[in-house]
Amino acid sequence: MAKRNLLLLALMALAANMASASATTSTRKLMFLVQPQPNLLTYHNGAVLHGDIPVSVLWYGRFTAAQKAIVSDFLLSLSAAPRASPAPSVSQWWSSIHQLYLSKAAAVGKNGEHGAGPTKAARVVLSGQVSDEACSLGKSMKLSQLPALAAKARPAKGGIALVLTAQDVGVEGFCMSRCGRHGTVDAKSGTAYVWAGNPATQCAGQCAWPFHQPAYGPQAPPLAAPNGDVGMDGLIINVASMVAGAVTNPFGDGFYQGEREAPLEAATACPGVYGKGAYPGYAGQLLVDGATGASYNAHGAHGRKYLLPALFDPATSACSTLV
Repeated sequence: MAKRNLLLLALMALAANMASASATTSTRKLMFLVQPQPNLLTYHNGAVLHGDIPVSVLWYGRFTAAQKAIVSDFLLSLSAAPRASPAPSVSQWWSSIHQLYLSKAAAVGKNGEHGAGPTKAARVVLSGQVSDEACSLGKSMKLSQLPALAAKARPAKGGIALVLTAQDVGVEGFCMSRCGRHGTVDAKSGTAYVWAGNPATQCAGQCAWPFHQPAYGPQAPPLAAPNGDVGMDGLIINVASMVAGAVTNPFGDGFYQGEREAPLEAATACPGVYGKGAYPGYAGQLLVDGATGASYNAHGAHGRKYLLPALFDPATSACSTLV
């Protein structure tokens, strides 16, 4: 009897140990399966720009008439009528911003005035241009000076001041850590600014790629610029990227991923992606102009062609390209 009791106790202990081991194993499996979720690009319930968005341009330094026309035609292309340009078009790219971002803000009742949801799609309106060829604030700018410089463009309520600096103007961090920037001129009036510089002589390898050989990494041949100006075609890429950010995250509480002070936004979340199959050092499968050999992915006003960045699709967590 004593032996049988001892055997029974031994079997009970073994069963308890096996159950404990099984529970531990299950717990470990659950811990393994419950992985930290990535910090996705999400909406933070703040304001976005919407409706008619007046854009006023400040040309800081010397730009030629041809260079100004490249930018003006791009801005006109953003809100061009459907079928005004062949597909894929700049206006198609702009419509994607509304579909992927602004319409979602409208659904929860947010707009540039922190009120009811927008009633119509965002439409860029070129409202004015100001030139400061003499560079009244000097040719070496601090980031802290950009809002005051943007104010010189006299931006309208709910609009964007677009500050463009010439190739001989230095801006803090330009080339080293940024090719453009957007921020706030006056949050009360819902006014934002976008700054981008012409990188032709300072850092074409960083801020005009893929129209210039990269400053680092594999040295693949550069692509031909669609408007024949490496610096300005590179500037357009950066303007497009920053305008996308300024519209979807104008005051730091809109759509972004990561830290508020250093966010990834609609276009900056897809760096270096312009066409399908893109990877670091390769811009992707692009269209090529049969006459000039230039690479592009969007048709614009007056027969222009441009290269525009991919936009991050929050629904699929993938970069959406025009081509």
